[in-house]
Parts: sequence; structure tokens; C-alpha cells
Amino acid sequence: MTAPQPVFSDVKDAARRLAGSIWHTPLVRSDWLSSVTGADVWLKLEIVQATGSYKVRGALNALIRLRERQPDIKTIVTASAGNHGLAVAWAAKRVGVEARVHVPATSPAVKKNAIAALGAAVIEASSYEAAESQGQDDAAARQTAYLSPYSHSDVIAGAGTVALEMFADEPSLDTIVVPLGGGGLLSGASIVARAVRDHALIVGAEAEASPVFTFALAAGRVVDVRVETTLADGLAGNMEHDSQTFGIVRDTVDHIALVAESSIELAMRELIRRERLIAEGSGAAGVAALLQRGVPLTGRRVGVILTGRNVDAGVIARVLRS
Repeated sequence: MTAPQPVFSDVKDAARRLAGSIWHTPLVRSDWLSSVTGADVWLKLEIVQATGSYKVRGALNALIRLRERQPDIKTIVTASAGNHGLAVAWAAKRVGVEARVHVPATSPAVKKNAIAALGAAVIEASSYEAAESQGQDDAAARQTAYLSPYSHSDVIAGAGTVALEMFADEPSLDTIVVPLGGGGLLSGASIVARAVRDHALIVGAEAEASPVFTFALAAGRVVDVRVETTLADGLAGNMEHDSQTFGIVRDTVDHIALVAESSIELAMRELIRRERLIAEGSGAAGVAALLQRGVPLTGRRVGVILTGRNVDAGVIARVLRS
């Protein structure tokens, strides 16, 4: 069952709830990307966040709220491509509950190992969609809560605190570019942007290998798509058909940019070479959208979220050899 759609006040409440537990991450100007695009480009470094991604914001906010409503809860179940599961494992340890994380077998070892190291149970499935179904069945069998990685108001509100910090640090931002998978971060960021800078341009960067929102928006409803192998593993996979993120993205986001694998690889490589920043494929999708020049940004003040850094060393080596 999906939770009620969050509003701006929920994001502000989440920020207060998370204060002291998560980092207010840096927002740094990129001379390189500013030169490439003709815009003033700023990078939001969620790659230095606890567990290596922004996902701890939504996970901790949701688990604190869940513990308030169900003080006796002992176990939380979720599904994840990796970063959300890692965040849930981290948050569960902080609030004192056990975590069971269902992941596709293809998830990077660096993510699965980190989840297990935090004491959570890691249960593999054949695909991301299978992990979601398996996780929901597991939660039902154990009569406990299943926490969606994106279609949950507390997860979305927690994710939205990223954009809240961005506008606090650079109030003149007029464009936000956000990697797009299940849509939790894009939903939270757009709720904030529409509240504090209504005419901002909001762009989602979606992997060509998993064009879930592109097809859903064209169809007017969530549809299943064929998902290919991608460096942006955290963005890959079909979403729940009743996901509340679909309606939020449909109603608040201006443009979805499909990014090619070659652009994601280029973004990862150039972030290392030019900025000395490591971002996983999913985390670099926003930069990939800028490098493709698919969205006219000349003269704009652009904030791009680097969402995560959890990438296997072998992938980094291969990207740098290309």
C-alpha cells in the first residue's frame, strides 16, 4: 500500500528530524561543466554522505517515523538495487530493528557486502522486479513493514532534503538535474523546487537502458519496459504500478532526459579526471545528461545531484581505461 503523497512541510519536518544524523553535503561549483554547458553549474556531493549515497535521508526518516508509529516493530523488509538497502541497514541499526534486504543477484558486490557488514540479511533475487515482489511477500509472511525504496511519503520527504540544502546554499539556482530511477529523489526535489522557486526547470536524467518514466509518461500510466544491463544499476528496474512517484513526476517535472551508456561512462570518467570525484553510474547520470547537451542550459544556474559513490573498483578501472 502506498503512503499519502508528501508535501513541502513534510520535507522541512524531515530535515529537522535528520539534523545531526546525516551530513549537510557540499555544493561545489564545477568550472569544467560550466564551460561545457555555458551555464553556472554546481554539483551536490551526496557521494560523501553516510553509506555513500543520499539514500540514508529517506531510509532514516522513514524508520524514525515507523518506530514512532509502531514502537514494538522488530524487523523491516525492503528491496533495493543496493544503495537503498545499504541505507536501510544503516538506519535500522541506529533505531534498533533488524533489516532484511532483497537485492537482484547482479547488484555490485561492494553494495551487497556493505549491507551484510551492517548486520542486515541479504536475500538475492533473479532481477530487481523479483526482489521487490519477493520482499513484499517476505514482509507479509512476517507480518511486518515493507519499505519501498521510492514509493513512500517518508522516503520521498527525506530525499527532498537534498534539494532543501541546495536552495539554502545557492538560492539563485534556477535548474535542478536529478538522476531518475524509481523517482523518489526526483519527486522530493521537485516538491521542494516548486515550493521555493516555482519557475525552476526540473530535469530527470534516466538511463536509456531502463526508460521507465519515459514510457510511463508517454502512456499516461506505469508500464513495464525491457530493462537492459547498465552502468547505472541503481536506476535500473521497473517500478511498482501504483507508485506515487509517477503522479508527482508527471505533475511537477519539466523534462526527462534519456542518457546513453556511453554518456554515463564518459561522465564517470571525466568526474574522476577533471574533478577528482568518484561517482557510480547512477550517481553520474545527471552529469551525463549535461554532457549530451539534450537540455538547453545556457545562462542558467544549474544544480546537479551526484547521488552515490558505491561502485566496484573493477568498474572504475574499466571506465578509466576506455
